[in-house]
Amino acid sequence: MLTTKAAADYIGLSASWLNKSRMSGTGPVYLKVGGAVRYLAADLDAWLAGQRRTGVYAHCNDNERARAA
Repeated sequence: MLTTKAAADYIGLSASWLNKSRMSGTGPVYLKVGGAVRYLAADLDAWLAGQRRTGVYAHCNDNERARAA
């Protein structure tokens, strides 16, 4: 289990971004263990895989090709 700081380093974003993404529900899945937030590497990998894109604009994305790559 990774702390917020370690998870941020793992995915190459800031801890602040992860904190904000938890509030908006747009980031990776996380765990609450007691009062602490923890991330599993497998959940971070799955979230990263879901961010793959083939184009800048949504209407240009070939999601099937992105998933297959």
